[in-house]
Amino acid sequence: MTATHPSTVLAFDFGLRNIGVATGQAVTHTASELGIVRARDGVPNWDTLDALVREWRPDVLLVGLPLNMDDTLGDMAERAKRFATRLEARYHLDVELVDERLTSFEARGLSRDLDAQHAIAARLIAETYLRGLKKPE
Repeated sequence: MTATHPSTVLAFDFGLRNIGVATGQAVTHTASELGIVRARDGVPNWDTLDALVREWRPDVLLVGLPLNMDDTLGDMAERAKRFATRLEARYHLDVELVDERLTSFEARGLSRDLDAQHAIAARLIAETYLRGLKKPE
C-alpha cells in the first residue's frame, strides 16, 4: 500500500556488493544522492540502513527493479524484489518497485566512479517515482 501523499522517499539501487541510496522530496520533486551501503551477496549492512531510515524518516521506500528490455524478470530483478520484501518487513513502511532498466546506463554516462554510479542510479529511481506523483490538491 502506498502513502497517499508521501513527502520524503528513500530510494535504493540494489546491487550484490553496493546498494546506492538517495533521498527525494515530493514537494519539490527533487532527489539527492546519499552514497552507497556496502552489501555482501546482496545482504546490506543493516546498521547503516537503520541509521538512514531513522535520519530521513521516509514515508515510502523505493527499490529499483531492473527489468529486462522485454519486461521479463531476470535474476537481479528477483533479488531486488526480495530486498524490497525485507525492507518492508523490517521498517513497516510502504515499499514501491520502480522500473530502473535504463538508470544504470544513464548513471554510467554521468560518472566513471562505480560507487557514484550506484548513488546516481538511486537518485534517478527517486526522480522517476517523484515525476509520477500527482500534486496534492
